[in-house]
Amino acid sequence: MRDRTALKALTLVAALMLALGSVAFPARAQDANAAKARGLVDAAIKMTDSDAAVKLLWQATELDPTLGEAYVYLGLYYNSRSDFTNVVKVYQKLIKHQPNQVGAYLNIGEAYMSFSPPRADDALVYYRKGYALDPRNTFAALRIGELLAQTGRRDEALKYLKIALGDGAKNPTVASEAEKTLKQMGAL
Repeated sequence: MRDRTALKALTLVAALMLALGSVAFPARAQDANAAKARGLVDAAIKMTDSDAAVKLLWQATELDPTLGEAYVYLGLYYNSRSDFTNVVKVYQKLIKHQPNQVGAYLNIGEAYMSFSPPRADDALVYYRKGYALDPRNTFAALRIGELLAQTGRRDEALKYLKIALGDGAKNPTVASEAEKTLKQMGAL
């Protein structure tokens, strides 16, 4: 009963925020939608009812499809439930509206690698797209190198793993993983 009362109060707050946002400045509809979307995200993260929170987050992506925060929370929610199909859907929608979001490509790659069995070919496509957007991204280079090594494409794998190894001070975890894979390949 107490949860329902809290849920109703949060829903009322969210509805009030939406109503106030739509009255404020009709001439700046895009800004109003962005504010409404932020309000929905704020309300969603305070909720105890996951299903209702997820609905608010999806609504936020409709109001402001470029609001990265809504996608991050949706991605975390679905990832925590090992619902990798929806993790992919979340970040594909973000990419549709913000095609230069490197993290979205990497999150899709990670989601594909979390399938059972992993969908390595699909993951590789997204890691490569992320790397193309940011050729200094050592995490993307690591994942590309690992996948290429698994498929026997040694020369190309070495190239990416050496990039990932790069300056270990910047990302010691990535460098350590790259070093481990290079040693397994007999390249170090």
